[in-house]
Amino acid sequence: MGRLFITADLHGSLNAWLTITALVREDDSLVVAGDLFDTRYGSYGNLDFAPDQIKTAVKKLNIPFYYVYGNCDVTSFFPGHTHGLNLQCLGKKIYIHHGHRGVPRDCRADIIIQGHTHVCALGKKEKQIFLNPGSITHPRNSLPSYGLIDQNSARIMELKTGKPLISLPL
Repeated sequence: MGRLFITADLHGSLNAWLTITALVREDDSLVVAGDLFDTRYGSYGNLDFAPDQIKTAVKKLNIPFYYVYGNCDVTSFFPGHTHGLNLQCLGKKIYIHHGHRGVPRDCRADIIIQGHTHVCALGKKEKQIFLNPGSITHPRNSLPSYGLIDQNSARIMELKTGKPLISLPL
């Protein structure tokens, strides 16, 4: 595995999904920290809102895919996932959740990934790294972004330039 490509809060946007899949490399794993489909409140009149097309595309992915439900995802639309996921990769313990529910008190992850706020963030508290990739679809800080984690660092990447906004060594 090369790296974790991290996104959240696509809210059923086909354009955002196509952007993500164009950026993901064949040796990446894709992490979606919730609100991929937004089948709870989705904009069904919007031509870009295409949760069914995204669901079909997800099923055809040829890379590892890690997804947790967000507060706007209806679990019956894409069953088989959960609201929190523990993952061991790149030599780290990783906990993925959307962020609308708290992190479990007994969480011992090295890296905690969440979405929900639509604002990118990367920081360290004691020994844990917290990463929020922000949103490509509806960033609340007008800065479309995504996250990357590899053997050496965790980064928030600006979508428009492809350059890191912030980076932390692992």
